Amino acid sequence: MTKKPKTDQTASPSPTVVVAIVNYCTPQLTIDCLRSLSEEISEFPGMKVVVADNASPDGSGRIIMKAISENGWSPWAQVLLQPKNGGFAYGNNAVIKRHLKENSPDFFWLLNSDTIVRQGALRALLDFMEQNPKVGIAGSCLEDPDGTQQCSAFRFHSLASEFEASIQLGPISKLLQRWAVAPPLERKTAPFDWVAGASMLVRKEVFDQVGLMDESYFLYYEETDFCGRARQLGWTCWYVVESRVIHLVGKSSGVTEREITTKRRSAYWFESRRFYFIKNHGRFYAIGADLALAAGTLLWQLRTLLTGKSSTTPKYFLYDLARHSALLGKSASNVS
Repeated sequence: MTKKPKTDQTASPSPTVVVAIVNYCTPQLTIDCLRSLSEEISEFPGMKVVVADNASPDGSGRIIMKAISENGWSPWAQVLLQPKNGGFAYGNNAVIKRHLKENSPDFFWLLNSDTIVRQGALRALLDFMEQNPKVGIAGSCLEDPDGTQQCSAFRFHSLASEFEASIQLGPISKLLQRWAVAPPLERKTAPFDWVAGASMLVRKEVFDQVGLMDESYFLYYEETDFCGRARQLGWTCWYVVESRVIHLVGKSSGVTEREITTKRRSAYWFESRRFYFIKNHGRFYAIGADLALAAGTLLWQLRTLLTGKSSTTPKYFLYDLARHSALLGKSASNVS
């Protein structure tokens, strides 16, 4: 579906893009991501890439700076050293704020440090956005290195989705399929409620109208919240299957890494989840979401006991859910 570049003298200039990559102790992954972007520079010579290093204690910022210099990427790539590790939204916002003030680009492309951009990924996103001016956010098709498609376009979270995702029972999932956060994978471009922040292209006008990402989220749910706020102001969100980006799942956070599905969830996952539900639906709804998730998890664990199946529930999940719940969470009173 990608177009051939225009060559006539009346052709409009290519849209300008600033790429934001947040790094925290993943220098080699970030360097590999930059290397994949270096192949896009010939087509988009005005593209700028800014790596926001969130005060990595391993010296990542300096390591990436050295790689940029040694590889000759300095004309288009730079590192922004942050004073603290404020999370995903915090790092991205630092890049966005700097470029909204002066020489604003047409688009911001948010990329994870654990991504490898396939050739033509940016062109596919930009072509789609130029053809659909009312679309505010576009996400890529995320893939494993072997090309296996990952879930990267979703529906908003709800009471039904919390129960469906935790009970892991075919008949229930079929009954609640219209509310499932992760719908069945399809190879087609389509509108969705939100897309994964691992590769998300956003119009500059969306940030002008919606504001920056909410830094109350340390990690997880921030892109869900942002896409929801954009929708309230009339901007739509689309999944563009022609834009293909390799996502090395969990390498930057470890939370969703497939080899260790039972690893204990980080506290910030529960904190972000609780904050999302209270902010967007209110405290009573958030308590209902906690109960739905707990009920589904308990039924799943009972099923594993009766059938002898191995449980995939993360360690101490129900304990952690209760500790960070909308009812008992230590900072729940701080969310309005």
